[in-house]
Amino acid sequence: MSRFSRGSGILLHPTSIPSEYGIGDLGENLIKFLELLKDNAQKYWQILPIGPTGYGDSPYQSLSSFAGNPLLISIDDLIAQNLISSSNLNEKFNTRYINFAKVKKFKFKILKEASRNFDYSNPNFQAFKKTNNDWLSGYSTYMALKEAHSELPWYLWDSKYRDPVSSSVSKFQNEFSFKIDFHDFTQYIFYEQWSKIKMYAKNHGISIIGDLPIFVAHDSADVWLNQSLYFLNSDRTLKYQAGVPPDYFSSTGQLWGNPLYNWEFEYVKIYDFWLSRIKNSLNLVDILRLDHFRGFDAYWCVPGKDQNAINGTWKKGPGRDFFHHINDKLGDLPFIAEDLGFITESVKELRDNFQFPGMKILHYAFSDTQDSKNEFLPHNYSPNCVVYIGTHDNDTTIGWWGNQSEEIKNHVLNYSNSTQNDIISIFLELASSSKAAISIFTLQDIMRLDTTHRMNLPGTSEGNWQWRFKFEDLNLDYMAQLKQLTIENKRS
Repeated sequence: MSRFSRGSGILLHPTSIPSEYGIGDLGENLIKFLELLKDNAQKYWQILPIGPTGYGDSPYQSLSSFAGNPLLISIDDLIAQNLISSSNLNEKFNTRYINFAKVKKFKFKILKEASRNFDYSNPNFQAFKKTNNDWLSGYSTYMALKEAHSELPWYLWDSKYRDPVSSSVSKFQNEFSFKIDFHDFTQYIFYEQWSKIKMYAKNHGISIIGDLPIFVAHDSADVWLNQSLYFLNSDRTLKYQAGVPPDYFSSTGQLWGNPLYNWEFEYVKIYDFWLSRIKNSLNLVDILRLDHFRGFDAYWCVPGKDQNAINGTWKKGPGRDFFHHINDKLGDLPFIAEDLGFITESVKELRDNFQFPGMKILHYAFSDTQDSKNEFLPHNYSPNCVVYIGTHDNDTTIGWWGNQSEEIKNHVLNYSNSTQNDIISIFLELASSSKAAISIFTLQDIMRLDTTHRMNLPGTSEGNWQWRFKFEDLNLDYMAQLKQLTIENKRS
């Protein structure tokens, strides 16, 4: 049995949606995409984290666990609200890939114009501020201070501002309240627009699968406001940092640069922080994928000054106690466990104890031509899992297939009992016909795109998260094929 209804869906981050403004947004083209899902019998839309991005423009290095990304705000919606004039938009750039620096400069200029035309006495805005005050005030202060320090990380600010409860921060809040108000405004607009998207999806039978990273970014409002929760040195640099040991993606491991939780001494406050994160996230999405789930069992602890992840050690995570606490407070929750990487029996036991669906990746199923017990082979699935051909961290399947040996290619063809050389069709059939409750496909794979359309290459900090598609490039015959497989395999 699975806690989720049998269905199929598409993995596509909102930034990848077409728009005239250099980056996908929460406007009409996102509605058009949701209509595409509905018309083709898809029940799930999976996204990446939607917080404001920091270092490397990665959604997994967000400036806040609670705030929405202002870059996703629909400019056309601001025009419709008469907050900006279309005559002032003399710069549009519907580029294939996102130029984040250009987009940020352009969009924040527009947002600041809109904020000047906004009525801050609006009762809906005031209600939003009151409802979200537990995170909004600190976030907006952090963002205003960050802007005042030329966007430097908070641990490099003037020392008098590094303590969020200092008299200097209070004085700043009083003197520059208008700068803080701007960030309150962007969050209000983001949440208003997102709620419309979520309602549209719900009304058309589409559940949104969100993504909740286990770690937060060092440069974030989360850490600035709650420094005692993390392993930091007295100068606020990292005492220890997160990562993973050498693996499939990197021979030196992956160094993520996130601070690690001080679970042993601050677990009560950390649990409260997580309760707030989860409640807020489930106001935005229907299901949460717990990124790096294995870190709740044990996490890779790397010295803060190291330049790679080789010399880390495994440290015990909060384990069952954490999830019992969450369940006691919030009830049985709609989690998917991202159980990839170096997975031990204790990680599996933690996942299975709470009946969280795990993830199956077809790219990983055929590496050993003699191993019929490979857990990623479809005949080994239980219903309580989610199957992917590949995720945002994988190469596109066309790119992956081109790099496989003839032995592995023959293994795939033999396993699938197929003579065709259309690897996408083969994998779509294997995933759709499997026992897995949910099958999720990247839009790049549905579109048969090559490596140049990859979303992310783990272990690298440049050139990622930039991919976008255009509706005119989407072959509707491919969507019709997905629809047919979805219906045939009782996923509609």
